[in-house]
Amino acid sequence: MAEIDAEQEARLKRFQLMKRLLVIVPLSTILILLCLCMILGIRLHYVKKELRKLQTRIETMSAVSESVDTAEIQTTGSTEAYTSSGVDESGRIEIDMQENTGEEEGIRKVYLTFDDGPSSNTGRILDILAEYDVKATFFVVGKEDETYQPLYNRIVEEGHTLAMHSYSHKYQEIYQSKESYVQDLTKLQEFLYDTTGVWCRYCRFPGGSSNKVSKVDMHELIEYLDEQDMTYFDWNIVSGDATNDYISSGDIIRNCMRRLGEFDEAIILMHDAAEKDSTVEALPGLIEQIQAMENTKIVPITDDTEPIHHISND
Repeated sequence: MAEIDAEQEARLKRFQLMKRLLVIVPLSTILILLCLCMILGIRLHYVKKELRKLQTRIETMSAVSESVDTAEIQTTGSTEAYTSSGVDESGRIEIDMQENTGEEEGIRKVYLTFDDGPSSNTGRILDILAEYDVKATFFVVGKEDETYQPLYNRIVEEGHTLAMHSYSHKYQEIYQSKESYVQDLTKLQEFLYDTTGVWCRYCRFPGGSSNKVSKVDMHELIEYLDEQDMTYFDWNIVSGDATNDYISSGDIIRNCMRRLGEFDEAIILMHDAAEKDSTVEALPGLIEQIQAMENTKIVPITDDTEPIHHISND
């Protein structure tokens, strides 16, 4: 009887072991497959990332290889391909400006200007500018997060021009009235002074002076700036990076270079924002092309810069 009980107990243990194996083996297989999928997914992500980087390098090299000393191409380029000297950030056109003549006869001045910073890309932009020993102009917004405080100061310390865009960059609030614009700009001016010790006097209207969002007559805002001894700057070259759609670094370079030869003073509109990686990637090639042009130099906005105005106050 004892032998029968022992045999039954042994069979029961074998049965329970088989049940466990039937559960454990499929679960283990599933876990292994999930781990393999995760590993493959991660590897695929990095492969795609490297392919995008490689594609960007190829596009940039292609753009840089284009001739920069063919003045005929630069001065007769299609105005359809290059939207307009007086285009605002959303692509609207309203031009009331003149081509400017640089004070140094025969020397073309090019101004690289970056709107909307600081951002996670500002450090990369500053590194590239330092590498090429180039100074630029940053039309910044107000960001009180401690992450961005060193970037405002680095812009100043490295010899770039710190300028004002708006504190909030919220068009509907800024352009609600003259008072709301003044309040926003004053808040930014005081914030930048407290942060960097610089009392900024240069500014750029969000959307440019030709924007179609403002509920107040832009001439009123321009008059206010004149009264406060502040100068606003629009642009006559657009990089094309204002769009929310993807634009390659090569296209940014081509957009900037297409009509550069038309102006003695060229102010290029670009953007400093977290999603503007193509702008950062285009910067080395763009600088190299500009520096390859005869009698041309890249400079920051100063008191000697002739402003580009889409809308005059005359």
